[in-house]
Amino acid sequence: MSLPFYQKHHKHYDRGYRSTEVQSALSQYHLDEQSSTTSRSKGSRVALYSDEVLVESSSKLSPRPKRPRPTYTALDHEIIGYVVPVFRGRREYISGITDTEEERIKETAGYLARRNLFTTGESVTAISRSTVDTVGEKMFEKKSRKTAMRESAEHINLNKKIHETMEFHRKLNKDSLLHAPEFVIKPRSHTVWEKQNVKLHCTVSGWPEPRVTWYKNNVPIEVDAYPGKYKIESRYSVHSLEIYRCDFDDTAQYRASAMNVKGEVSTISSIVVKRYKEEMDSSSLGTVSLPLSYGLSTTDYGTKFNIHIVEKFAVSFGREGETMSFGCTVIVYPNMKRIQPEIQWYRDGVLLQPSKWVQMHWSGDRATLTLTHLNKEDEGLYTMRVVTKSGYETYSAYVFVRDAEAEVAGAPAAPLDVECLDANKDYVIVTWKQPAVDRGSPILGYFVDRCEVGTTHWSQCNDTPFKFARFPVTGLVEGRSYIFRVRAVNKNGISRPSRVSNPIAAMDPADKARMKGHPSAPWTGQIIVTEEEPAEGVVPGKPCQLAVTEATKNYVVLSWKPPGQRGHEGIMYYVEKCVAGTDSWQRVNTEIPVKSPRFALFDLAEGKSYCFRVRCCNSAGVGEPSEPTEATVVGDKLDIPKSPGHVLPTRNTDTCVVLTWGESKEAKELIGYYIEATVVGSGVWEPCNNKPVKGTRFFCHGLSTGQTYIFRVRAVNAAGLSEFSQESEAIEVKAAIASPAPPYGISVLESVHDSMVLGWKQPKFIGGAEITGYFVDYREVIDGVVGKWHEAHIKPVSERAYRVNDLKESMTYQFQVRAANIAGVGIPSLPSTPFKCEEWTIAVPGPPYDLRCTEVRKNSLVLLWNPPVYTGRSEVNGFYIDIKEAEADEGQWRSVNEKATQKKYMKIKDLKEGDTYVFRVRAQNRAGVGKPSDETEPVLAETRPGTKEVVVDVDDDGVISLIYECSEMTADSKFDWSKNYEDVSDSSRLAMETKGGRSRVVFKDPAIEDLGIYSCVVTETEGVSASYTLDEDELKRLLQISHDHKFPIVPLKSDLAVELLEKGRVRFWLQAEKLSANAVTNFVFNDTEVIHGEKYKMSVDKNTGIIEMIMEKLEDEDEGTFTFQLKDGKAVNQSSLVLIGDVFKKLQKESEFQRQEWFRKQGPHFVEYLGWEVTPECDVLLKCKVANILKETTIIWYKDEREIMFDDKHDFKEGVCTLLISQISKKDAGIYEVILRDDRGKDKSLLKLVDQGFTDLMNDVFRVIAESATELKIQSTEDGIRLYSFVNYYTEELRVSWHHKESKISYTDRVKCGVTGEQLWLQINEPTEKDKGKYAIEIFDGKGGLQKAVDVSGQAYDEAYAEFQRLKQAAIAERNRARVVGGLPDVVTIQEGKSLNLTCNIWGDPVPEVTWLKNEREMVGDDHCILKFESGKFASFTITSVSSADSGKYGILVKNKYGTETGDFTLIVTQAIGEMCMAMYVADAAGNVLETITTDGKSKPATPASSKKRNKYKATEHVKPRVEEIVATEETPNEELSVTEEKGDVPPE
Repeated sequence: MSLPFYQKHHKHYDRGYRSTEVQSALSQYHLDEQSSTTSRSKGSRVALYSDEVLVESSSKLSPRPKRPRPTYTALDHEIIGYVVPVFRGRREYISGITDTEEERIKETAGYLARRNLFTTGESVTAISRSTVDTVGEKMFEKKSRKTAMRESAEHINLNKKIHETMEFHRKLNKDSLLHAPEFVIKPRSHTVWEKQNVKLHCTVSGWPEPRVTWYKNNVPIEVDAYPGKYKIESRYSVHSLEIYRCDFDDTAQYRASAMNVKGEVSTISSIVVKRYKEEMDSSSLGTVSLPLSYGLSTTDYGTKFNIHIVEKFAVSFGREGETMSFGCTVIVYPNMKRIQPEIQWYRDGVLLQPSKWVQMHWSGDRATLTLTHLNKEDEGLYTMRVVTKSGYETYSAYVFVRDAEAEVAGAPAAPLDVECLDANKDYVIVTWKQPAVDRGSPILGYFVDRCEVGTTHWSQCNDTPFKFARFPVTGLVEGRSYIFRVRAVNKNGISRPSRVSNPIAAMDPADKARMKGHPSAPWTGQIIVTEEEPAEGVVPGKPCQLAVTEATKNYVVLSWKPPGQRGHEGIMYYVEKCVAGTDSWQRVNTEIPVKSPRFALFDLAEGKSYCFRVRCCNSAGVGEPSEPTEATVVGDKLDIPKSPGHVLPTRNTDTCVVLTWGESKEAKELIGYYIEATVVGSGVWEPCNNKPVKGTRFFCHGLSTGQTYIFRVRAVNAAGLSEFSQESEAIEVKAAIASPAPPYGISVLESVHDSMVLGWKQPKFIGGAEITGYFVDYREVIDGVVGKWHEAHIKPVSERAYRVNDLKESMTYQFQVRAANIAGVGIPSLPSTPFKCEEWTIAVPGPPYDLRCTEVRKNSLVLLWNPPVYTGRSEVNGFYIDIKEAEADEGQWRSVNEKATQKKYMKIKDLKEGDTYVFRVRAQNRAGVGKPSDETEPVLAETRPGTKEVVVDVDDDGVISLIYECSEMTADSKFDWSKNYEDVSDSSRLAMETKGGRSRVVFKDPAIEDLGIYSCVVTETEGVSASYTLDEDELKRLLQISHDHKFPIVPLKSDLAVELLEKGRVRFWLQAEKLSANAVTNFVFNDTEVIHGEKYKMSVDKNTGIIEMIMEKLEDEDEGTFTFQLKDGKAVNQSSLVLIGDVFKKLQKESEFQRQEWFRKQGPHFVEYLGWEVTPECDVLLKCKVANILKETTIIWYKDEREIMFDDKHDFKEGVCTLLISQISKKDAGIYEVILRDDRGKDKSLLKLVDQGFTDLMNDVFRVIAESATELKIQSTEDGIRLYSFVNYYTEELRVSWHHKESKISYTDRVKCGVTGEQLWLQINEPTEKDKGKYAIEIFDGKGGLQKAVDVSGQAYDEAYAEFQRLKQAAIAERNRARVVGGLPDVVTIQEGKSLNLTCNIWGDPVPEVTWLKNEREMVGDDHCILKFESGKFASFTITSVSSADSGKYGILVKNKYGTETGDFTLIVTQAIGEMCMAMYVADAAGNVLETITTDGKSKPATPASSKKRNKYKATEHVKPRVEEIVATEETPNEELSVTEEKGDVPPE
């Protein structure tokens, strides 16, 4: 049977499923096979050629190695269900030659001669030299050498006859060859079923080649007018007409007419299309005719549309309940928006219509099919068909639907394909298909549920599980519609329900037929039945044709036809039964008669025989019973099918296997087959299909590449599933193989006088299997005329270079190369350019060859090459590598290496990511650099996603290995390891292991000999490769790791250590990196194992790895070595701690101290003992921190055992006690002590601030002082320049030094230093140029000197010096100005008649002028008032006899060029009272009255009151004079004299 249209070009059914390279290679393969077969068949028809002649002719050809014909090419020609002929191709691959080549062959003399084989009978003309040259030498050699020798005599005679015959035909005229058409084979008539395909064949001879036209009822058949309907082919005089999906309109007479210039001839055949009777009604429901095309206007007539389907959907996998969408992009050219193609979707050859389960979408360029809720019914082969008026294109792929997760663990999968058959008024048969998966527990049966359309209530039809996949449902309400579903049950539970069936109406089939005749009345889902009142009741007659239509062990179904006599009213039926052999009839339906002429009887005894009869009844009564049936034994008449036959798996793709099996013998009502697969060794069987497939071939998709599978099959019908077939042979999943494509790039590598060395490049497609060798052919070329091809060798060569020997010197040759693998020998390459065979005499070497690029990354790759065959006049001593961008000009070549490399490989770096490069190599010898090699194929610099590198591994046994993984392997991929890019020949040092996509190279005994570059290339991939460099340092590192793994140790985070815990307890501990649950620890002291007890407390935390041993205290006998020994599996370790001598004593002492400390801390105690802190103000703060203090606790401070402070009401924050010492000095040195005491105990803290302790404290004070020092500043004085800095505090112990120009200053009278308060200063008197420079003060800070510097030069010096000069002049003026230095009293009181004498000192340089004033008027001396100024120093004022007129305000005015000063006093004259005397006051230099001398010669010491300052002087420049002496003529005991003294203001004598 021919393939249906939806399978004809489906990718699962022909070579279109494979790549273009596979198609091309396979087409050539089939051409060879077909040509060979055709040649043998032709030879059998040639009268002149005997078998011996054919053998002898074939012996002339080259001994081509035989190869067995693959079993997968001999597939069935009849496809049932999902059957895939692997290598069945499209039309263009049948012959293997193009139309152009075919026309050229037809014009040759050889073609004319072969044509005469069928016409004139002169078979000798069947062979021509041209034919032998082009075709024959590849087709006829089949006989052995022995046969050829036996028939050598016939061979000589045959050659002579052939030569004579060919010479005769060369002289024939062309017209003598012409003859009229003739039907060699006429088409025969066919009778086919509707929807089948039919093909008419005929063979026509004639010259020129006749043109054949097909007619239907004398009307020419136009293929373009009915796209997809007809297919007409003409190939090699064989003509055919194929009609797809025949219908009644195709019943006709078909005529084939052949015509050429010599005449016309016709032949007629008939086609009759038949239809199944039960399909008559369904066919009238409006099916869509195939193919479909859209109408075109007259303006579009003649437009040819080209259809291209791209972005195709692949084989898909879904799960029940999911939504799946898939589609293809369709390109139609020319693109006419007003004319769109028609998109049709098919599932298993059935046209799909939009529904709630199926949605179709066409966007104008993409067709999409969406399955909204997947069920197993949706599994199948989906075909998209694009129809235009010019024809159609199809594409198909399989969709697999997996079972949903069970609602109950272990419950079976849901049944599928629920359908309703034989529906009647109250009866219907529900059928379904069993699921493929029972989840480990056999299915016990099925529950059938029904639901009335329009409601949501489901009711169960059977109370117990029903195992047969067909169940009669009774009790339906006439006129209502129902839907059904089925659930499977096993011992674990009930499955999910199946997809619901289509609605079915409970009604008489005759009523349904009448409704179909009136399509205008739409179906509403319910029929209202009305009955007319009968005119007169008639008792119905006997039912007829009663028969048992179905019998199982659970039920029996009866059917009959109503009687002819039944009146005008409706009738019903009673069913009766009796055991065979008895006459005891028993009515089955006693209560309610049935309305349908169908009835199912349940609850019959299995194994017994029963007879059945039926009675009709109506309102008039019950009629006579029908004739009873024959005895029927209750039991299953439909047996479970037998297991299928032998299962044969065949490779297809890298994820698919073609499975064929023998059909189940004697199977009745077979539904299909289920296939299961398992990975070898796993023991888990998984279904390959969840919907039964018809036929005996299936494509199992979704397999894992490289895995080995076993398959089994079982058949299924309504009775159940058969036993599994025998398991198939194990098969590894990988792509099917084909012969390789032709090599290319043939070049000459060396030429001598009688031989040439050829080189070529590997085919781009190797056919899915490793190339086993190459075959080289050559032929002579003389003046542009080519000769015959000759084989250069018989055995294949493995290298891509070969020396062709026995050539003729100076002859020009062409060469071609063919590649071979296990599938066969591929087609030859294109002939090379002609090469002349002559001796090469050039001095430089020939070109390198066989350039390969590997380890391609985004910025580097490795280039490999073979050295030149022709080395020139000396050995090759190096190579140069050239590079350029692929699109660059020839002038853009640049060298990669400046110095020639002697290696045959090079890693090329610094590539630019995303650029494409080509490379070439030049060899050099002593004579120079030779011709460059052929350039490589363009290489894109990129790191492909998923690229992995070779990694080094050291296992637990210390074995060093290199590992490389590849996730892109094909079925035939291999890992090819090399060292320094040469094959590894020394297997004694390396071992290689490969498993799946992981390869491992193991170093047996790593040593210096193993250093090098280890590279791995994965064959049959797109350049997957990587390398690893093992140098000396890396080897040392790996050997160390290997040693650690061979002799493993338990890794430790920390070694054994000891620490003291609270109360002076001693803790020995270590921590391991990781400990397993089986880890064991031994504790050893001085080579004696100790155990857990009162003295030793051990613990091991395996989660954290901490191991510890605790001792309460250390005693003298505990001195020694402590060791922890660990063992975890085979890993061991130990750590020891030696505690002897001073180390042990120190730890013991510290332990005891900690123990005492613990007891101390039970009462009030010091957390931090007494210490000091120097405040920023340079005060010393003694402080300590206490804890566990109560209100009753007392705190007492002592210095040198003397209490200095008692604190019984302490109130301090954070437990800190302090004692502040301000302006510390040596007197504060001593021993300070603080005592805490209460009822719980006492604690004390001692601080010794003596000797070194006090020195340390003062150093800290000095530090604070030094840090507080301000920056040096410059101040000008009247004596010179002063530099100064302030500190917070100064003490005599502070060491301060001054430096000038980094040299310490030696102090003189001119340069002095000193301290005034907190000011540290340096005075430079009368500065000179030498005093310029950088000055620094160095303050001792307890450790060294802290310096502050200032630069006294430049502008700073100039400004300071100028200010100094100004102040100096001001000081001189102040010292030399006129002034009264001996003070005058403010008030003088004297009696009248007395004499007054006042004397004061005058100072000034030059000597000032003196003027006396009275009441601000100048006085002139006379006898009454005597004014004197003596020695330029002493001015006196004398009044001889004072009178009241002398009262007033007096003053002295002194004046010189530096200034003026006055001294004022008031003279009060009183009347004489009592005895008057004269008094003289003697004052000291400070102005204090020392003695009073009166006129009576008595002297009195001065009273304290009189020693006070009595006068105030006014100076113009605010300088108070010093009073040395005050002389008065009268005692004034009640007056106060005020005298002030300013330091440094005493004028020189």
